[in-house]
Amino acid sequence: MYITITAQKLSANYSQSSRDFVGYLEKENQELGAESMEHFFNQYGDGISAEEVVKDIDGNTAKLKKTEPKFYSITVSPSKYELNRLQKCSEDLKKYTREIMKDYVASFNREINGRPITVDDIKYYAKIEHQRTFKGTDIQIKENQPFAKKILQLKTEIRNVQDGRAEGNINTMKREVSKLEKQAPHQQDGQRIVQGMPKAGNQSHIHIIVSRKDAYNSISLSPGSKHKASEVEMHGKNVKRGFDRDKFFESAEKRFDKTFEYKRNFAETYNARKDFVRNPKIYFASLMKLPTNEKALAFKIMGKAGIPIMPTIPVTQAQLAMKIFNRLRRGAEVAIKSSSIGI
Repeated sequence: MYITITAQKLSANYSQSSRDFVGYLEKENQELGAESMEHFFNQYGDGISAEEVVKDIDGNTAKLKKTEPKFYSITVSPSKYELNRLQKCSEDLKKYTREIMKDYVASFNREINGRPITVDDIKYYAKIEHQRTFKGTDIQIKENQPFAKKILQLKTEIRNVQDGRAEGNINTMKREVSKLEKQAPHQQDGQRIVQGMPKAGNQSHIHIIVSRKDAYNSISLSPGSKHKASEVEMHGKNVKRGFDRDKFFESAEKRFDKTFEYKRNFAETYNARKDFVRNPKIYFASLMKLPTNEKALAFKIMGKAGIPIMPTIPVTQAQLAMKIFNRLRRGAEVAIKSSSIGI
């Protein structure tokens, strides 16, 4: 499970409205027939239009400054193992969304009129998507980039020869292009992975847009708060504040396991991922103590994530493995600090 929480992007050029973001979430529907479209939903309703979402989120921003985010985006991306557990993908993910939003509000250390906040006290809309494309930030694109650069140069040279602006053997250059296409380290269905290419397999995930203000447009509820379950005196009163990210991530994980009777492997757990970043010795020691079958699956999951399995790497490759390992740790640490689950 990979979960991220990000604030609305704000800049001099970015609209204060949620319209741009909601429009972005509608991109997948533009290529689908009416019967295949996924529409917005919330805790109690389905089939909600994009226009209604924009109107409701934009109308719930009382007393927020221009420089403050008006909403937060939560993206929930189950792994292929978790998705395989679902019987009816869209329906199951909707069910799961409505359950984890209860966990979301329970992670706030806030009260409304002296009572803990509930899911009815927030304003959110969610949407299921089934496709993903490779982005420039993906490791596959970055590591294919040197090959992409050489291929582009060769194709430019071929056009120059064809147009009479240069001399050269076009057939030789075309063979070199074909060779580079195959040598690129990341391939999908026999093709070099390029930016914008759809990712293979089940890519279903959930996008959630949640208003910064509560459903009554009265108090601010920020999951980006740096405060964690604390109290502060304001205007002569003790006020609770903060959002417990660890609690939310762990609850979301447990909620999936309970809802879909999923047996989570050690390598998939949020706590294990934190150990991977903060104390890799404990991480690998715990890994090696697992029963044989669970250990084998953990190795497989880690391999898919690109994590080098130290005990299986020859000594001659130790330095390279450590470089890879440290890079992945830094990436995982950034993810956790930015309110993310996953590596």
